[in-house]
Amino acid sequence: MKDTVNLMQEKLPIRKYPRLKDYDYSQYGPYFVTLCIKDKRNLLGRVDVGSGFHARPFVELTDLGVAVQKTIEYIYTNDKRVEIQQYVIMPNHVHMIVALNTAGYGSCTAEHGSCTVGRGSPTLQAVVGRIKSYTTKLWNEMYGTKHEIFWQRSFHDHIIRSESDYQKIWQYIDENPMRWMEDCYYTK
Repeated sequence: MKDTVNLMQEKLPIRKYPRLKDYDYSQYGPYFVTLCIKDKRNLLGRVDVGSGFHARPFVELTDLGVAVQKTIEYIYTNDKRVEIQQYVIMPNHVHMIVALNTAGYGSCTAEHGSCTVGRGSPTLQAVVGRIKSYTTKLWNEMYGTKHEIFWQRSFHDHIIRSESDYQKIWQYIDENPMRWMEDCYYTK
């Protein structure tokens, strides 16, 4: 039995931790974040190419996509420590520029991935966790499921370190619906 367990452990891939080691993700500053739907399912909407000469593609959101949008806007409106400066909800993923604002809120450690409300800045993981947990709750309520996991585990992040990096990411988010068919997340 022991040999079988060791053999199974050797075959399992070792998942790389996606966060930067020893980086405090509650630090002030902007982050580029991508949240993906598990198995690239198009649950959040569909890209409409529009019509007419000056038409610009846009994402027509599903009920779940609207719930994600409302969650993002709720966090932006009600938590002064978090600024969601730009975002786009695509059919199977969400891109955001999230800025954490620590000014006037004391300090917070990122050891456990979250902060107590009212103390310091929340970590990036805590902000993403709020979006994922709230929209999962809404999904379960809308469709009568229990603990349906539709978000992919974890999320992608990039620490924005310069104004030019910020501008490129802003443009990428803004133009994402226009490039949907070229996107690495594209599925029909």
